[in-house]
Amino acid sequence: MSITGAEWLARSLAASGQTHVFFVDAVLRPTLLALSRLGVKPVLAHTEKAAVYMADAYARVSGRPGVVAAQSVGAANLAAGLQDAFLARAPVIAMTGRKVAAHQHRNAYQEVAHAPLFQAVTKFAAEVAAADELPQRLRQAWAAAVSVPARPVHLDLAGLQAEVIEQGQVAAPPAELGALTAPRFRPAPDPQAIEQAAAVLARARRVAIIAGDGAALSACGAELLAVAGKLAAPILTTLGARGLVPTTHPLHAGVVGSYSAPPANRIAAGADLLLLVGCDSGDQVTHGWRVPPAGTPVVQIDADPSEFDRSYPADVAVLADPRAALAALAAALPDAPRDPGFLQDAQAQLAEWRAEIAPRLASEAVPIDPARLCAELSRALPEDAILVADTGYSGIWTGTLVEITSQAYLRAAGSLGWAFPAALGAKCAAPDRPVVCYCGDGAFHYHMPELETARRLGLAVVVVVNNNRGFGQGWPNVRRVAGNDSDAAAEILRFGESADFAAIARGFGLHGVTVERPGDIAPALRAALARNETTVLDVRTDIESRAPEASIPGG
Repeated sequence: MSITGAEWLARSLAASGQTHVFFVDAVLRPTLLALSRLGVKPVLAHTEKAAVYMADAYARVSGRPGVVAAQSVGAANLAAGLQDAFLARAPVIAMTGRKVAAHQHRNAYQEVAHAPLFQAVTKFAAEVAAADELPQRLRQAWAAAVSVPARPVHLDLAGLQAEVIEQGQVAAPPAELGALTAPRFRPAPDPQAIEQAAAVLARARRVAIIAGDGAALSACGAELLAVAGKLAAPILTTLGARGLVPTTHPLHAGVVGSYSAPPANRIAAGADLLLLVGCDSGDQVTHGWRVPPAGTPVVQIDADPSEFDRSYPADVAVLADPRAALAALAAALPDAPRDPGFLQDAQAQLAEWRAEIAPRLASEAVPIDPARLCAELSRALPEDAILVADTGYSGIWTGTLVEITSQAYLRAAGSLGWAFPAALGAKCAAPDRPVVCYCGDGAFHYHMPELETARRLGLAVVVVVNNNRGFGQGWPNVRRVAGNDSDAAAEILRFGESADFAAIARGFGLHGVTVERPGDIAPALRAALARNETTVLDVRTDIESRAPEASIPGG
């Protein structure tokens, strides 16, 4: 018995465990209505990028692909939103309508070629010209999305609103793809490679570990601590892997690279061998490929073979799921006590920096020092919370000063404004967990209309806006370029009189609180976390307060 493409797609997504599908009208209308009848919530967003950001965070939290859709006219906007998911290795299935073949190359209204738009931000893309192609194409796209490296995929569905696919007939039974989660495969390492890695690591006196986004996807925190314990090695992470091990653990040494606190890069540079675990060795994690210094020996573990020798030669390459490889490595390493000198030196550097930053964490300054805001957030976050941080300064503040013990940490891979829609997507994936969004005022301006989405769907997230009336990260640089003329610099980067985000939230029927004094942060956070609705905390901060700056070993 055949059913319509709309019914087949809806039944397949429901059977595969999807709880939400994100979209901007007008696309897949019969499918969305069928999904609603089946208990899957269609989430109407106000922009295609916001819809993608929701699907992105939904995927990162759930391990299942986030599904997002837009009609033909919105395809370009949707493609632009996929950049963050691509960079962060998040499985997202993007579906777009596409005008029928007879209308192509004839100046069809508001349509441009879709394939070039999606080429740079997907790992797989295919056209679906008829409904009976859906079973094969959806399975192929889903499997590609969750396989290493997990990344977005694109299905271009025939019809402006995908109506050709929805109205056609499918004879196959609905697909059940829920077993395919990211990472889909966890290949075991070659025993010879583990033996070689263990021998090299055992000989080295000063080993540092850098765990990256691939390690976070593998969820290998326990195995990482076991290996680090045997090697007496400090663990550094990328921003995306923050929280893989508790930041308060004695082996944890912080985020390394461009968004790090000062000790992290010095610790990495002081190692005589680096163990890279699921780490892509890009310019941010290496601070412009200066950390580690050229010539530092590297043992590299990764599930993606294309990451070996990309930026640093791998003296030993272990192709495997990081969790499987680390478990095998821990068993292969000798149990003999290690010289703890390098680890103790790293811990001393961290303790010295923490003592140096401590006065700012307790600052009573007005406007508020964001360091104090981070300290209060560390104390307020529930153990099962999800902290969603925006890019730029939000990533640096939270990546260096907010302690993550048992909480989850999601960060923007580079798209300003990502965090608030992403927080809503995270809440959809984990409705019983507290979700806190940390963003600057520049970022929050991007997607404020999604406050209406939060209200309509009854989603409760806490939005902490670090409101310094401008783009704070670049402020001193622009002022310097302007010859220390603050008025000229302000014309470039300041927003003038601050928006009243608390009042804006109330205008959307939500709760909003303005926080102007440090002593009011803690009670505001407690009250916001206790509310069963989205709450915006408009925290008035000082643009002159600088986040911790990464060190450049050697000057």
